[in-house]
Amino acid sequence: MNHAILGAGGVGGLVGAILAHAGEQVTVLLRPETFSRHPEHIRFERPSGENTAPVRRSVKLDEPVDILWVTVKALQLESALRTLPPGGAGIGTIVPLLNGIDHVALLRSRYGHERVVPGTIGVEAERVAPGHIVVRSSFIRLTLAAQGEAKLGGIAEIFRQAGVACEFHPNEQTMLWSKLSYLAPFALTGTASDKPIGEILSNAEWRTRLESVIRETCNVADAEGANLDAAKPLAILGTFPATARSSMQKDVTAGRVPELDAIGGPIVRGGVKHHIDHSVTRELIEKIERKLHPPN
Repeated sequence: MNHAILGAGGVGGLVGAILAHAGEQVTVLLRPETFSRHPEHIRFERPSGENTAPVRRSVKLDEPVDILWVTVKALQLESALRTLPPGGAGIGTIVPLLNGIDHVALLRSRYGHERVVPGTIGVEAERVAPGHIVVRSSFIRLTLAAQGEAKLGGIAEIFRQAGVACEFHPNEQTMLWSKLSYLAPFALTGTASDKPIGEILSNAEWRTRLESVIRETCNVADAEGANLDAAKPLAILGTFPATARSSMQKDVTAGRVPELDAIGGPIVRGGVKHHIDHSVTRELIEKIERKLHPPN
């Protein structure tokens, strides 16, 4: 099958490397200013070993593809979509692996409901140089909406053969909110406190905030049609290395714009919509915003 990767960062590089190493044709879509810096391969390192796989580079989607993997950050989505053909001509299935919730409705409004198969990925992956991806977590978990199983069953098997835990989930809302239920508490408390997860869990004040955001997220998620177990996010976070920091925290430290609205926004907007308490989530967002825009 032919694949295109829109977003050549850690997640996009990981997906592209696994598919290309399995013999799939992979095109990495690049901005014109980064084209010459990206090699015609992806080097993929993980705790179990490393490999290098060839990829095609392009600044636009100039041939039909069976699957478009959308792996840009939420802040970059609008500009990235402008590089695609009008109406997504020539694209079979679109699989977004973005953080958050709102991107799914945006993509479906432009390309149709059935064409967009949402997914989530759980991994700590970083692009350390163009075409060089390092996976620091011992696990990679890929979940796809069940509506895409007929189209993507063979691709899921490629990921499983590569050691990725891959499954199809019958409840799309549960799938999307399940990731947010541990990502948002992790990202918001870590960024607001500037602490790794181990210190947050061992600090009574910050652990209480973490647990409050989990509870607020799960309550909003359930009102949005998900079915979450509020104990599970804390259990997942307990498996993280004590030194783990979220990509949001790394972005703020590096002076980059974080995915604050994509990660925290759905909880706040859902809380307002359903009259559900989201006060701790809002407090942490405001604290992070002050870090980004300190008063004069």
